[in-house]
Amino acid sequence: MEHPQPDEELVRRYLSGDADGFAKLVDRHRRRVYNVCLRILGDPEDAADASQDVFVSLLTKLDQFRGDAAFTTWLHRISVNACYDATRKRRRQPMLHLADDRDLPEVEQGPPVPDPAEEVAGTRDVVAALRRIPEEFRVALVLADLQDLAYEQIAKVLDVPIGTVKSRVHRGRVALARAMGLEAREMDAREPGETAKTSEEQR
Repeated sequence: MEHPQPDEELVRRYLSGDADGFAKLVDRHRRRVYNVCLRILGDPEDAADASQDVFVSLLTKLDQFRGDAAFTTWLHRISVNACYDATRKRRRQPMLHLADDRDLPEVEQGPPVPDPAEEVAGTRDVVAALRRIPEEFRVALVLADLQDLAYEQIAKVLDVPIGTVKSRVHRGRVALARAMGLEAREMDAREPGETAKTSEEQR
């Protein structure tokens, strides 16, 4: 069976003139990007628009990818920035439609993406509760508990110290637990990226 090419190889293919390399990157990561945007923004239409912005931005910036960090880390940074941009636009439009349960099944379309938050509660409950958490905590929590990134990766995505990431994730879990009517300790029992901890986190 043919093994899928690494993201970095697809980037090189595209930059060498092979448009199929970019198409495969989009197909591979579109669900991940949409899920991140949905959990941060809380609205399916906003998430779809932000996801489109992510890949437009990716197309124009792909030649800036140097491989200093994993491609997915770089992609998460672009996704978070697109969500920040969408939030700023939304603040200038006070009459905003908020997602309800009838909207949320759209997230289930397409190939499923493993989501650790499913262990805590259904996707609908999580998305609704996340909308009530301050943005800086929500973003860190989405990256940690929904995308299962290690603290070090999140620090690179957000360009903040690891200690700040830990604080934001903890406070986000407490806020999410309150929003969902859970005990905070139920949400704060594990560290993000346990399946791929860095050597620094293991010490």
